[in-house]
Amino acid sequence: MSGTSADGIDAVVLRISGSGAKTQIRQLAFSTYPYPRGFKGFLLKNSSASTARLDELTRLNLLIADLFADAALKIVRKARKKPGDIDIIGSHGQTVHHLPALQRLFGKNVRGTLQLGNPSFMAKRTGIMTVGDFRTGDIAKGGTGAPLVPYFDYLMFRSRSVSRAVLNIGGIANITILPKSGSLKNVSASDTGPGNMLIDALMLKYYGRQADNGGTVASTGKIIPGLLSKLMQDGYLKIPPPKSTGRERYGQQFVGEIIRSARGARPADIIATVTEYTALTIYWHYKKYCKTNIGELFVGGGGIHNEYLMDALRRYFSGVKILPASISNISPDAKEAACFAVLANETVSGNPANVPGATGADEPTTLGTISLP
Repeated sequence: MSGTSADGIDAVVLRISGSGAKTQIRQLAFSTYPYPRGFKGFLLKNSSASTARLDELTRLNLLIADLFADAALKIVRKARKKPGDIDIIGSHGQTVHHLPALQRLFGKNVRGTLQLGNPSFMAKRTGIMTVGDFRTGDIAKGGTGAPLVPYFDYLMFRSRSVSRAVLNIGGIANITILPKSGSLKNVSASDTGPGNMLIDALMLKYYGRQADNGGTVASTGKIIPGLLSKLMQDGYLKIPPPKSTGRERYGQQFVGEIIRSARGARPADIIATVTEYTALTIYWHYKKYCKTNIGELFVGGGGIHNEYLMDALRRYFSGVKILPASISNISPDAKEAACFAVLANETVSGNPANVPGATGADEPTTLGTISLP
């Protein structure tokens, strides 16, 4: 798995038994493998319509597959296994463009999503059957193709005694609502807005650093009320779920608007304001669109390491127990990679694994394409 932050490749080895509601998992190894130096800038350049080049995108598709294959083989060795011991690779790929809104083209209503990292190439490079291209099956059934983690959240975090939410803060933040004793039909989920994406971009702009590690910069700043108020006018927040978003909305253009609006302000104050905005959009989405009052909030993704962001969530979700999204010995950082291992298992088991309440699809459907070695 590599998300919209594009920091590297999360790789996990799981032992999985059963499928569907009987799925049980155990983590054997996990690591994050950084992309090569300079790769992130090259990738982001080719994720923007104004700077992408067709020849570079074409090569990126197989280059990313090669890097993912390397990561898969490395994590297999870390787990003290051999490629022949592995039954399936589940690969989300690297999203370069996601267009969930319908557009009329040649008599058809069309959505679009593009994840690079060809699964057939991965299967041939590793010698392991690979399942990839998970989003398009949901889009074919009328969904937006994301978020896909709600199915995993339901399998791993559902409870008979307490209503829960599972929040992932990657480049984009998404939340899954799990009413107590509910079925998969009762699950709702959505991308709430930016996760680490804006913070990371502004840290690079002002400090030459990839992230606000620990939230230390935000902790030294003060909120700029006018900027926060303006950010909360963001049109995405007003769109009712199901919905999904990505770098197309919260990329360089959005960052540029923040920089112009905050001209003359201290960089630490801008970082603090945008970090506060990130937490507030998550809470605002929950209060406006979620009908279930939760008792527990499980948090995973890179945002869990930003103490300012986590403290802000504790302030907003007062009275809700906030916990790291670690369950069945899966670490919070490994959660999304583990999700796509489980989704691959569902694919080969023939089980539907999208959640129409999260994506807006007309019906449940199996996801992914199977590539043989």
